[in-house]
Amino acid sequence: MIKKNSSPKPLRVGLISLGCAKNLVDAEIMLGSLLKGGVEITNDATTADAVIVNTCSFIDSAQEESVDTILESVELRDAHQRGQAVIVSGCLSQRFREELPQLMPEVDAFMGIDQVAQVGEIVSQAIASRASKVQNPAAKILKGKVVSRLNELEKNRDLSSREKEESLRGTGKFGKTKTVVGTQTTAGPVFDVTQRPVFIPDFETPRFRLTPKHFAYVKIAEGCNHPCSFCIIPRMRGSHRSRTQADIVKEVKALIADGVKEINLISQDSTYYGLDLRPNHSRAISSPEKFTAAAKSLAADATSICTLLRALNSLKGEFWIRLLYTHPAHWTDELISTIDQCKKVARYIDIPLQHIHENMLERMRRETSQQYIVDLIKRIRAGIPGIALRTTFIVGFPGETEASFNTLLKFIRDTKFERLGIFAYSKEDGTRAGAMAGQVADKVKQKRRELAMAAQHQVAIEVAEGFVGREIKVLIEGRADEKQLQSAKVSSWEHGLMRAADTHPMSAGTRRYFVGRGEADAPDIDGRVYVRGKLPVGEFTSVKIIGHTDYDLIAEAVA
Repeated sequence: MIKKNSSPKPLRVGLISLGCAKNLVDAEIMLGSLLKGGVEITNDATTADAVIVNTCSFIDSAQEESVDTILESVELRDAHQRGQAVIVSGCLSQRFREELPQLMPEVDAFMGIDQVAQVGEIVSQAIASRASKVQNPAAKILKGKVVSRLNELEKNRDLSSREKEESLRGTGKFGKTKTVVGTQTTAGPVFDVTQRPVFIPDFETPRFRLTPKHFAYVKIAEGCNHPCSFCIIPRMRGSHRSRTQADIVKEVKALIADGVKEINLISQDSTYYGLDLRPNHSRAISSPEKFTAAAKSLAADATSICTLLRALNSLKGEFWIRLLYTHPAHWTDELISTIDQCKKVARYIDIPLQHIHENMLERMRRETSQQYIVDLIKRIRAGIPGIALRTTFIVGFPGETEASFNTLLKFIRDTKFERLGIFAYSKEDGTRAGAMAGQVADKVKQKRRELAMAAQHQVAIEVAEGFVGREIKVLIEGRADEKQLQSAKVSSWEHGLMRAADTHPMSAGTRRYFVGRGEADAPDIDGRVYVRGKLPVGEFTSVKIIGHTDYDLIAEAVA
């Protein structure tokens, strides 16, 4: 006779994560903490006891996507499982910590960035809170009302309080304004969000990776000290705080042992890494001059991005180290020489410049001048042969004239960035830029974005042409499927290679291609290399480039 299992059924939790790679790591930490606590993770939201929506609130479109996803989760819950708890985490909770519980009464819990490792306890509280609401549901949440109210809140937020917070920069009080709103009773949503986050994960923090086995994101720091006038991140993520180097090295060792071939180092400002670990440090070192002086004054055994790269480069194994999110004001000659000397560091730099016109840089509070940027790019390209530069620019920023935009356009054509993204300025009412005069019309912003992308399109074709005939090392991601080949715009592939081989490129012929990435291509944001033949997934292989699309390369395996 089989004895009936009387053990309680484990909780089932689903998670939806929005936004950047840094937010993805937060989601991985939440999943790891839940799994450690015996919770079962499910992809089927209709069967979950709780659903977590990990939100982004960087710009208006990201914020609206977050609100959409929350409301869709509430509607799905109401249609299929009234007892299911809906939990909102991430940047939206952090940005509107006081207002969201009133705007979204049907949400059962709000948690901040500091609480990701305590998610199990919050899930349990949210489910208990939800049980008391099933018989007395809250009024239906209207998206238009929520979005308009959030925009109104930021527009009317007390500017003096923001100015007061800004005045703390460079003092011992900056980043120490922590307050906690404790969890409420079941009469209202569970609410646990610190005003200014201080959490940073370490090696012991549970984590369940959501990336493919062959690459991983490693968060080396959290928060930001920069005063960029268009950015809300310091308010949502707190001040810059670095992990210890030994802790990062320990994590990377474990990842390499697990088969990871690409380590992507991420933070809000990776070049600032370690500077906050020095004794009696001051945060008022954002300008290139002050930062360089602070870096040079470090003790011989002090931690910096250079010591971290050298330590990771010395680890055994074949893998890439990719440095993401560097700030132009924090580049030093030592960093350039370190990357050149460390052969495992990918010849790829992510360095958001945002603009090049002097007036725009000043209005954006980027702490760099036009000449400084021009000189820095020359130094990087001369000091690291074969480097691929990725940057991003904002067009339509308040006060951008036709002349200043044309200066940017010329800079794009002349500099020939290997990888480049263009964003139309998004007015954020909680920022200095949101209150600036000279706001540019949406129609003008979009037109300028189109012109800038057209300029880069020509550059991208030239860059791709330069790869033809070369042999490069690529990391194979998997078999190229029909969707990938369609997104690669097969019809624009030159030399007729695919069309010659396959009369209909979306037919069975697509099975003969695998997709990979070279050193110049970061996961999810850059181009791909399509390779004919069967290749080992998650491994490096040498290929010869035989053609290209506008942004992708075509290759064949080297015997």
